[in-house]
Amino acid sequence: MVDLYGQYLKIKDEIDREFAKIFQNTSFINGPQVHEFSFNLAEYLGARHVIPCANGTDALQIAMMALDLKPGDEVITSPFTFIATAEVVSLLHLKPVFVDVEENTFNLNPELIEKAITPKTKAIVPVHLFGQCADMESIMKIAERYNLFVIEDNAQALGADYFFSDGSIKEAGTIGHIGCTSFFPSKNLGGYGDGGALFTDDDALAEKISMIVNHGMKVRYYHDMVGINSRLDTLQAAILKVKLKYLDEYIAARQKAADFYNKAFEHLECIVTPYIAPYTTHVFHQYTVKLKNCDRTALIDYLKINGIPAMIYYPVPLHLQRAFLPYGFKEGDFSVSEKLCQEVISLPMHTELDEEQMNYICEKIKLFIDKSY
Repeated sequence: MVDLYGQYLKIKDEIDREFAKIFQNTSFINGPQVHEFSFNLAEYLGARHVIPCANGTDALQIAMMALDLKPGDEVITSPFTFIATAEVVSLLHLKPVFVDVEENTFNLNPELIEKAITPKTKAIVPVHLFGQCADMESIMKIAERYNLFVIEDNAQALGADYFFSDGSIKEAGTIGHIGCTSFFPSKNLGGYGDGGALFTDDDALAEKISMIVNHGMKVRYYHDMVGINSRLDTLQAAILKVKLKYLDEYIAARQKAADFYNKAFEHLECIVTPYIAPYTTHVFHQYTVKLKNCDRTALIDYLKINGIPAMIYYPVPLHLQRAFLPYGFKEGDFSVSEKLCQEVISLPMHTELDEEQMNYICEKIKLFIDKSY
C-alpha cells in the first residue's frame, strides 16, 4: 500500500545528516530539530502555534483536556473513521455522539449535526477522511450558534486547502479551535515511527497544550496541572523536518496517481471513483472507491494472488464496534456509514507509484470485472 523505502532513498543523504547531528549532541528528547520542525510546520500551515506530541491519538486527547471537557460532556463525531477519534472521548469519560456521514465525501454531514446537539454537547470533532476536508464552513457556523468547540481530526488531510465562500483559503486543521494530526509512517507527512501535533491560533490554548504534553510543566519540576508524557522525539522531528520540504511534491504525486486511477475506471459502472467536494482539495492519503454490485472479498483475494495489496478502511463503523456496545447503538442507526463499510476498498496510493505499476493494477481490476460480470 505504501513504499516508504523507495521514498527514503530519495532523501537518504538529508536524513542521514540530520541523524548524525543528533547522535553527536545526543539531544534525543526536545532537541533543536523539534523546535525547527514546529516552526516550519506552523509557517507551512499559516498557524500561530504547532505543538508536537507523541502520536495522533494523544493529540486528540490533549485537545479535549486543554478545552476542559468534563466527564459526561457530549462530543459529536463521525462513526466512519478510525477508532482513535472516539476512543479518546471514552477514555476521558466523555460521551461520543455519532452523526452520520455524507455518502459522497465520507465526511460528517453538517445537515445532521444540529439534531444531535443537546445541552450536554460541548464539542464537534469533524474528521477529514482519506485526504479531503469536511464542510468546515457549515460546521463552524453551527459551532458558533451553539457555543461549541471544534477539534479537527486532520490525521489524513495535512496539506489540503479549504475554500471559504468569501474567497479566503485556509489549511486543513487550522479552521477549528484546535487541529490534530498524526505522523504515522504511512501518512502524507509521516515519520519513521509514531508522532503527532496540535495546531491553534489561540495563545492561551497553545500554552496550556504545551504544558499538558510535558507533565503539566511550564517551568521544569513545577507542575501547574496534571498532564501526560507525550513528546515528539528528536529523531522523528528531524525526519519530518526534511520531509516537510517535499510535502507539496508528495501531494502532487498522489494527486497524479489518483487522476490516473480515475481515468482508468471512469467507464466501469461497478466502481465509483472518489468525489471531491468543491470547497476542498484532496491530498489522497487513501485512494478509496465504492464498489457497486461487485464481490469485494473476491476482488481483494484476486488482487492478492496477483501481488496487489488492497485494504478496507473501515470494515465496521464505530457505533457497531464491540468497544462501544455499552452506549446502546444498534444496526441501522447510521445507515450511510454502515453502507460505506460494505462498499469501500482502498488501492495502493503513495508517492512512488509509477505508470507501469498503476497500469498493472488497473488492468488486473478490469480483467477481474470482465471475468466476473
